[in-house]
Amino acid sequence: MKVAIDLPVITVLSLVLATGCVSQKEAMVKKGYPLVYAEGFDDGCHSGNKAGGSLFDEFRKDVGRFSRESNYAQGWSDGFRQCESQQEAAQRQMRIAVEKQKLAEQRKAGERAAQYHLERQVLKDVDTSNLKYLK
Repeated sequence: MKVAIDLPVITVLSLVLATGCVSQKEAMVKKGYPLVYAEGFDDGCHSGNKAGGSLFDEFRKDVGRFSRESNYAQGWSDGFRQCESQQEAAQRQMRIAVEKQKLAEQRKAGERAAQYHLERQVLKDVDTSNLKYLK
């Protein structure tokens, strides 16, 4: 069975792949977030992605820092929630795109079956006995 990937799937995949080019932590520090918060956010984001279904992330949490440093803990919690939600949304979009593709293929198969049935009905009463002389 041939599966075509439509534009929403490509967009989601592009976004997922593009986020790895510049470190999220570096981008946050450049925007003015404290380094400790950005480190927590980065760890929480990887953990949230994993919890949301990513096969490419792993759970990361510095438990000592989480209990000692409130900025790290806040960053981790914020990153976890945000990235888990984004990952779940990406997974949901992927499932929707796959289901749309399956429905389109089922519709086409149904149309082909209906066309085949109609053709068989039309040809059912046609006398084909003289076709043997066409050889």
